[in-house]
Amino acid sequence: MGVNMTLRHLVPALFLACLAPMALAAELELVMIEQPGCVYCARWNAEVAPEYPITAEGKAAPLRRLQLRDTLPPDITLSRTVVFTPTFILLSDSVEQDRIEGYPGEDFFWPLLSGMIATAQTQ
Repeated sequence: MGVNMTLRHLVPALFLACLAPMALAAELELVMIEQPGCVYCARWNAEVAPEYPITAEGKAAPLRRLQLRDTLPPDITLSRTVVFTPTFILLSDSVEQDRIEGYPGEDFFWPLLSGMIATAQTQ
């Protein structure tokens, strides 16, 4: 990881670390809805996927991948239908809290996701 990547993750990681002990947090999970041939899915896979599990965000909300055309697992409750890929859905105890539709690039993805996680952890 480069210096910019380290700094980009330092502030959200510290923020998430401070929130974690506040209460017994609900179980968070990030669901990525993707489909074959999705260019932005491939871009996310190249830019974010390799480091995701080792980031504060990845530890706070482990990744679960689902295909757009597959039947939604019965343990997941969404607020609305998924139309675009990729769609990143933050679940709290298997219920949708927030989502990112599309992949806005690495520089925008991390702050959006960090904000979503912070909000979910304070509810």
